[in-house]
Amino acid sequence: MDFTVPAELDEVRSSFTTFLEREVRPIEERFARQIQDDEWTDEMREAGLALRKKSAEIGYYGAHLPEDVGGWGLSVLGTTLLVEAGGRSGLRFATYVLGPPNPEAPTPLLLDCSPELQKKYLVPLVKAEKTMCFALTEPEAGSDAQAIRTSAVRDGDHYILNGRKHFITNGKNADFAIVFAVTDAEKKAQGGITALIVDKGTSGFGVGKRQKTMAGDTNQYELIFDDVRVPASNIVGQEGFGFYSAMKFLNAGRSYIGALCVGIAEYCVRICSEYANDRKAFGKPIGKYQAIQWMLADSVVEIEAARWMTYHLAWMCDQGEQPMRESSIVKLYNTEMVNRVADRAVQIFGWMGYLTEGPVERIYRFVRMLRIVEGTSEVQRLVIARTLGL
Repeated sequence: MDFTVPAELDEVRSSFTTFLEREVRPIEERFARQIQDDEWTDEMREAGLALRKKSAEIGYYGAHLPEDVGGWGLSVLGTTLLVEAGGRSGLRFATYVLGPPNPEAPTPLLLDCSPELQKKYLVPLVKAEKTMCFALTEPEAGSDAQAIRTSAVRDGDHYILNGRKHFITNGKNADFAIVFAVTDAEKKAQGGITALIVDKGTSGFGVGKRQKTMAGDTNQYELIFDDVRVPASNIVGQEGFGFYSAMKFLNAGRSYIGALCVGIAEYCVRICSEYANDRKAFGKPIGKYQAIQWMLADSVVEIEAARWMTYHLAWMCDQGEQPMRESSIVKLYNTEMVNRVADRAVQIFGWMGYLTEGPVERIYRFVRMLRIVEGTSEVQRLVIARTLGL
């Protein structure tokens, strides 16, 4: 076995890291106070979108997609390395310049569309000319996604869409939504859920209240569909197989979430090590005390385990496999790991870690979300257990 990162992928990672430092960090420093207070203004969003445009022009933003839609055709492993580098930077604005795992970025799900729909929706996403939102979750359907109640009834060459979605990232600002709806109540996930593209501004398509979270700046909204007429040509994939289309890209998506966790955890260890060398207690740096050393050492061990599991999952995806078990292992372990590392970071910083004036408290709140999105830790354990015949 060769564990060396291919030279061409290492070069892409290095160039992306340079882009983050050269283009993104100055913007981060410009809005440092607002970021710390979770006060995301229109000016900040415009600056973020400008960064995204630069990233798209170079090719980073849609690098994970095929060349015929404007991407680089970058492998899952290559994309995983970019996401890890973004997390390691510690930059909040890095979320604007990355494709995966950003839910408003270009999604491979649209590769299941007709060439006409790809040209209309996917290509502008890759160019950062449009943004989207992924509308699956409902008040009564979170982990049990097949329990969605939003319906789409065929009416000639249209569907009539009715229902409610919530916790939809970028729901307010998206140019269009990929909406999952029941087209056959008997079949549900086994051929009865259809994904439809719905344009912003379509009659009956409304945005409800913002759903504020403990992470502060997250962009979550309710979406409302009241007798929305959607052209039947706006189907993603085939009627009834929207759930399958979404699941097809799930394994790679969990590789990207795993990589984000690794990067963020590495950032935590770096700032903790710096702080432990500077902060003195009882006449010497706290980093000289075994208690602090062991917390950092445990974090390093867990990060290394998470990194190589993530790389292995990405490699399996690149071999054309569908490693559901491995993707659940990575999602479970990495999200739990980064929460443990963030918790240790708060402890190492002490009261300074509990204050909102530094980065640790913000990270602590943000990473808590990762154990919930894209399948909770409990769901991952169920999937893993089933591979044992349970």
